[in-house]
Amino acid sequence: MQTLKLTADDGYPLGAQFYPLENAKKIVLIAPATAVPQGFYRRFALAMNARGYSAVSVDYRGIGTSKPAQLKGFHADYRLWGQTDLAAAFDFARQHGDVYLAGHSFGGHGLGMLPEASDLKAAWICGTGSGYSGYMPPVERMKVQLLWNLLAPVGTAVKGYAPMSWFGIGEDLPLGIYQDWKFWCAMPRYFFSDPALEGSAFISRFHQLAIPIAFVNAVDDKWAMPQSRDAFIAGYQRAQISRVDLLPANYRIAEIGHMGYFRPAMAALWAQAADYFDQH
Repeated sequence: MQTLKLTADDGYPLGAQFYPLENAKKIVLIAPATAVPQGFYRRFALAMNARGYSAVSVDYRGIGTSKPAQLKGFHADYRLWGQTDLAAAFDFARQHGDVYLAGHSFGGHGLGMLPEASDLKAAWICGTGSGYSGYMPPVERMKVQLLWNLLAPVGTAVKGYAPMSWFGIGEDLPLGIYQDWKFWCAMPRYFFSDPALEGSAFISRFHQLAIPIAFVNAVDDKWAMPQSRDAFIAGYQRAQISRVDLLPANYRIAEIGHMGYFRPAMAALWAQAADYFDQH
């Protein structure tokens, strides 16, 4: 594993990890979830090495090794994460062979934001949905509404950024990321339901992307249940879409949830990801 510093096209430095494999002509670009540092995906990257792929991961600005000294007053938004930060890692990956994308949650949103996503060979996306609480089980829906309507607003008012670590939801987030997340999660199809984006070049990228994409969702992933996934991925109008619904019992585990896809207990799923990449 090699620690890298990539430079986004606006000059921002990004922390990345490269998992090179000698003589490999294929590479997996790992697109993390919101508030999740890239180190969480290390075992998955090594599993891709074992299947003949190099791998690279990146921390978006404001997260992990791409975090500034002070989050208060620091600007980032989701479009910067996808169009600029993930794009910098994509540009690096293309120097090392055919590129496949493995995404988690926001990774399935960032995929469509990439300026040249059509150059990807295929994508394997876990836990992506619209984030809309109406698709969640009743108890989870109440928790999420409490987060968006009380806890997070108070936290951001106090800190000047979103202290997600207070609530056990990964790392703290820049204010702009929190604002995008909260705003679009109030809509059944996330940003596809945003009237301000209707007909925009941003949305057109999703509509026009025509690569193979597998969307993998656990039936117990309360933030991205299959119904939530289907509402969002309808925006990938030309993609060759495969839907995979996961049952924890099929993996002899009690729970997958929103984070379990990339935990060691799900190594069999990683093999399925590599199989999918091999097919394309």
